[in-house]
Amino acid sequence: MAGLALLQKDERTDVGKVAAIGYCFGGTGVLELARSGAEIAGVVSFHGGLAAAEGMGAEKGAVKTRILVCHGANDPFVSEEEVTGFWKEMREAGADWKFVAYSGAVHAFTQKMAGDDSSKGAAYNKEADDRSWEDMKVFFAEVFGG
Repeated sequence: MAGLALLQKDERTDVGKVAAIGYCFGGTGVLELARSGAEIAGVVSFHGGLAAAEGMGAEKGAVKTRILVCHGANDPFVSEEEVTGFWKEMREAGADWKFVAYSGAVHAFTQKMAGDDSSKGAAYNKEADDRSWEDMKVFFAEVFGG
């Protein structure tokens, strides 16, 4: 929050056009930013964890930003319970969110350095990488109006 406050105070920042993206742990981090009530345009999580910290789930009306989650449909590190728990949390919070699951993709699907062996649970998937990037661009066009 301190970093966001510093960015928003910078004279070069258009505070109406601040958004955050994160990958893996960073994806979890941007979801926590959204849960905190940060007043930014949007957040995008790529293969991040979805569960809120203990006792830190979003309360009704608390989420003030739009959310896009780009998720590997076969990610073994994020359980189906975690996915459905996230959906339930966002519905109950009244959040504006979109969840996209990419078939055949596991964790780290945007990271070439993860290799190509999906049986390890983390692997690059070019199709999911390309699709998620396009989904993010569409999301930002909607969020920023252009």
